[in-house]
Amino acid sequence: MTAPLDRTGSQSLWAQLEADLRRRIELGDFDRRFPTDLELTEEYEVSRHTVREAVGHLQRDGLLKRQRGRGSVIERGEFDQRLGALYSLFAEIEAQGVEQCSEVLFLGETVDDEVAAQLGLDAGSALFKLERLRFAGTEPLAVDRAWLPAELAAPLAGSDFSHTALYNELAARCGCRPDRGWERITPVVPTDEERALLALEDGTAAFRVERLGQYDGAAIEWRVTIIRGDRYRFFADWSAATPASLRLGPTH
Repeated sequence: MTAPLDRTGSQSLWAQLEADLRRRIELGDFDRRFPTDLELTEEYEVSRHTVREAVGHLQRDGLLKRQRGRGSVIERGEFDQRLGALYSLFAEIEAQGVEQCSEVLFLGETVDDEVAAQLGLDAGSALFKLERLRFAGTEPLAVDRAWLPAELAAPLAGSDFSHTALYNELAARCGCRPDRGWERITPVVPTDEERALLALEDGTAAFRVERLGQYDGAAIEWRVTIIRGDRYRFFADWSAATPASLRLGPTH
């Protein structure tokens, strides 16, 4: 059902239209086909400019995408990540046309002996910790926690991590960024706190992604990311000429 737009209130027509389209997308009204711009102008009795403004915001939030010959289609917000290469969650999401932003949950110095051991540091060593809730558009995607040696990462205390990549800030402020490392991906049941932050329904799983980043042979980053299993997928290219190996590691 189309909600009537208030033409006498203070809220713009495009914002009202965007809100109603968002509501109808969540209800499944457009699962078969999303209306054309012309159909929306006639249905809501608004200008083409108003429709384009509303639809444009939905596209930037990752709910819609334009396809040649099909117009706007519903985007389910799933992201595919190639394995076997260093990647930035920030850059990968924005490369798919979806705005990435973060809510900083913690930024500062801490002590964690288990993390220090991962980084090859002595127990009690000072660490710089960055914890963020990562968003793709307006929807939460991941809880991201990264630790670095405090001596190295102290300049990062002045960074605004609401809309920037850690590695970009590392390069600009500390003169380095990981050039090799390893990553381990494990399916997990999120904690109650993580489930609330990610707005996950009961029964929805997540991935735990552990990463050790190195620079010039030294460990400089230990990262643990809890990422939604219903919106994120990993894939790898392979060939028969490339040998595979199985490595035993610790379990949690």
